[in-house]
Amino acid sequence: MKELFGVLSVIGMRGCEDFAKQVDSYLKEWRQHDSEGTYLVEANCPRFGSGEAKGTLHESLRGHDVYIICDMFNHGVTYNMYGMTVPMSPDDHFQDLKRIIGAIGGKARRISVIMPMLYEGRQHKRSGRESLDCAQALQELDRMGITNLITFDAHDPRVQNAIPLSGFENVRTTYQMIKALLRTYPDIEIDPDSTMIISPDEGGMAKCMYYSSVMGIDLGMFYKRRDYSKIVNGKNPIVAHEYLGREVNGKDVIIVDDMISSGDSVIDVAMQLKEKGARRIFIFATFGLFCNGLESMDKAYADGVFTKIFTTNLIYRTPELLKREWFREVNMCKYVAYIIDTLNHDRTISTLLDQSKKIHNLLDNFKNK
Repeated sequence: MKELFGVLSVIGMRGCEDFAKQVDSYLKEWRQHDSEGTYLVEANCPRFGSGEAKGTLHESLRGHDVYIICDMFNHGVTYNMYGMTVPMSPDDHFQDLKRIIGAIGGKARRISVIMPMLYEGRQHKRSGRESLDCAQALQELDRMGITNLITFDAHDPRVQNAIPLSGFENVRTTYQMIKALLRTYPDIEIDPDSTMIISPDEGGMAKCMYYSSVMGIDLGMFYKRRDYSKIVNGKNPIVAHEYLGREVNGKDVIIVDDMISSGDSVIDVAMQLKEKGARRIFIFATFGLFCNGLESMDKAYADGVFTKIFTTNLIYRTPELLKREWFREVNMCKYVAYIIDTLNHDRTISTLLDQSKKIHNLLDNFKNK
């Protein structure tokens, strides 16, 4: 058996503790680790009263193969500043990540960052006089010495061009999403006459083309007609969503997107599909942010606009979201543990990243049943 690249250590940043514990339990099970042992390393970023902080480690990581799991969008964790309770922003989480890398001090043999939703991933290209935050953040981490950055369903994976000599893995969640759908709705029929994949915008077409290809069903899309004479919140407002594709009447429809931010766009798309006669509408979103709360989604569900929303546990979910009848969580801990275990043994993860064979087997077994 090939020797390990380095002693395995896993750090769960603040807000990722439960996720990291699940990953650790899988690793211990596969490696027959002592039940009282752990691969987790205690690390934290205590704050001063001014809001400043420092990164601290409670054991040496010299020569270790370190995997840092971080959720840049966990607003459920807070800190105190000048007597006020402040929710952590993505910027705060990113600074803490750099603090922990700084605390390692270059002593680790290899550092890999698992950042499920890419920090500033939506600011990946320049439109006018704008900063390129995502590329700048990647270059900062690269200069600090990380070897790999592992993210999921990046808004635009081409941002990896900012660090061409470093590892950047964009992992799909396709298999886990389809598996959750089939388990939740065993009556669904996956064939061109019964089901369609819909992209809510032109930017998501590549992802939806993959779904359409591996599932063997038709693809449709909406494009966003914008008012380029106005700028609202830094963007040209959407005037309407226009549909391009085959008839959806009587079919189950799967809307696939990388994230749900406010939810307004996906609700508008789902309403138009319902008006066109779609049967059931399922929404796949790797990251459910729900920045404007859950009320609009509650109303749309009550009105029969959609049937179920599937999102992963890769980022923070509020306790209120977890209680919603229309919500279905897709657990990704085992998949992340597979990635860590494979990389730590210095093996290729190509078979983990290419999910087409597993999806075909999954669909074949489902149809045979």
